[in-house]
Amino acid sequence: MVGSSEGDIGRTGAGQVRVMGWMRANLALQRGHSVNWVPVGLGVGVAGYFAARSEPSLAHWAIVCGGIGLSGVLAVVWRGAQVVWVGIALILFGFLIAGVRANAVAAPQLGFRYYGPIEGRIVQIDRSQSDAVRLTLDHVVLENLAPDRTPARIRVSLHGHQGWIDPVPGLVVILTGHLSPPSGPVEPGGFDFRLSAWFDQLGAVGYTRTPVLALDDDPSGLAIDVLRMRVGDHIRSRLTGDSGAFAAAILTGDRSSIDAEVVEGLRATNLAHLLAISGLHMGLLTGVVFAAIRMGAAFWPAVALRLPVKKIAAVAALCVGAFYLLLSGRAVATERAFIMIAVMFVAVLLDRRAVTLRAVAFAATIVILTRPEEIAGPGFQMSFAATTALVAVFSAMRGRGYLLPRALRGVGAVFLSSLVAGLATAPFSAAHFNQLSHYGLIANFMAVPVMGIVVMPAVVLTVVLTPLGLDWIGLWLMEQGIGWILWVSATVAGWPDAVGYVVSSPPLVLPLLAFGAIFVALWQGHWRWGGIVPVVIGLALWSGGERPALLVSDTGGLLGVMTDNGRSLSRGTGDSFAAEAWLRGDGDGVSQEVSAARGGFNVVGRTYRTEVAGWDVLLVRGKTALDQLEGCDGADIVVTNQRDQVDRPCEVFDLQRLQHSGSVAIMPDGQLKTARQVTGERLWNSGGGRQ
Repeated sequence: MVGSSEGDIGRTGAGQVRVMGWMRANLALQRGHSVNWVPVGLGVGVAGYFAARSEPSLAHWAIVCGGIGLSGVLAVVWRGAQVVWVGIALILFGFLIAGVRANAVAAPQLGFRYYGPIEGRIVQIDRSQSDAVRLTLDHVVLENLAPDRTPARIRVSLHGHQGWIDPVPGLVVILTGHLSPPSGPVEPGGFDFRLSAWFDQLGAVGYTRTPVLALDDDPSGLAIDVLRMRVGDHIRSRLTGDSGAFAAAILTGDRSSIDAEVVEGLRATNLAHLLAISGLHMGLLTGVVFAAIRMGAAFWPAVALRLPVKKIAAVAALCVGAFYLLLSGRAVATERAFIMIAVMFVAVLLDRRAVTLRAVAFAATIVILTRPEEIAGPGFQMSFAATTALVAVFSAMRGRGYLLPRALRGVGAVFLSSLVAGLATAPFSAAHFNQLSHYGLIANFMAVPVMGIVVMPAVVLTVVLTPLGLDWIGLWLMEQGIGWILWVSATVAGWPDAVGYVVSSPPLVLPLLAFGAIFVALWQGHWRWGGIVPVVIGLALWSGGERPALLVSDTGGLLGVMTDNGRSLSRGTGDSFAAEAWLRGDGDGVSQEVSAARGGFNVVGRTYRTEVAGWDVLLVRGKTALDQLEGCDGADIVVTNQRDQVDRPCEVFDLQRLQHSGSVAIMPDGQLKTARQVTGERLWNSGGGRQ
């Protein structure tokens, strides 16, 4: 027996030795690649800050700073666990930079509904979801509101009869309009517009139905914006219709003149990324410049042999990319794209390999350090998912071009690029937009090569030929390429079942999918395929996710109850943004009007009644209907879009309560959940910007 025990102990010890050896061997494989995990650690910390239910106190920040210092010391002293301590330090540092950034951009927010005169300077022009022209104003002046309580920026949609001014950046305008604080999630756990508005210093949004008039002209600090407008107007004057609007959008970022139907077609075919000036445009434009200079130098052997043409081309391409960044309006996606190509061309200048996972990690680190709030957005997630996947796949295939005949390698590369980028971004697109393009791969395969081979080179050609008065040549080529892209979009969007809708994902799904994909891409060795496990778990959670049995808008004007035929809305009009978001979240592509016809409510006058998950819910719209309500009329919950001054023997969600709680959901098990319970008290929803 003693011998047997000693044998068991020996085998156990040998097993532990083997496990430790296996762990050391796997960690040894990661040497030289650990820097790729830096943005991952920072991103986890940033995500932790935004996921917190309350704003950290000074004591919390002191603990975080102390933890960073202690982890740094332990990383130096405890070499055997250096990776662990560096990882902890990165996570804490990510948490810190997110908090610093959130406090640094603090600006006044409107704390009430405002109606009256508005004065401000136009800094941006775009279109709202309803296709109305929308102005972003700074230097805002509101009646009877002190400057230190006035929002730094506001956004106003123009309705009614307009046309009194030609809106351009720098124009100071006056109008009479309605303003409200940025709205919260349309359902608990949904997209929080207040968060993005906070980081944009957008303190109020609203609309006007009265004429917008010009008061003054103040272009100071907006020279580039004025240039953007002039370039866009010039292009639209030479290329009319949808082609001109598309060309202006990809050059200046101005999408205000694009027809809503064209945009919808591009979204349905997964080609909308061609409108957003991002990595594709920046890469194609700078790539054309880089290649043109190198090929041009080849015609002069004396120059090519005496000068570092490759580095000169890299500097020129970098300068062109910087100017394109300014001309396009310095949007976040464009800044992110410029950082990525800047890293690539700096690598060329340093005689390093330009396209590597290390370069992608460096670019991601810069973006996280400068704009940590971007990690929660679809732009950051989709662009880095696509880039990481493409670099990882093509790095793995390096030297294997022999798998295809030489004549087919170009076509194969385009097809593989579209396939890899599409697969990498599909989960993020579905999670954020609840939409999948069934024929997106086909549309991208037909359109993206034309964007690279025809449209972007035509842009460069137009710039070069403009001083000679021959810009019409480049513009004509650009028009042919854009015409083809728009034809592909319209044709593919018209195919049967071109678009599919998916249910919103539970909160844990995207983190699991992202971690699994990152592990597969970054971990070295056969155990990288263990990253498939969290991906499978995430997809399983997604398929089993449940939707609320009842939803209440934060205005108190709309209910949505789940029926056997899908969600039924209390009204066919009004609160359209919330209505569309609810239906898309259900994976339901019907219109608000169709949903309202499903008959999930007992309607009497301006009251709407339904029973769900053990609750009797009554919606009362309008002051007159509320005044006529006796008690709760037998309901367990009363919802109204008015301020209720009566003490009622039931749960009441009136306008005043909803302004604090936000939207409300009743889950299938009867649990009552509010948006504020999910988001907690944070800077962007609790008056942290001074009201």
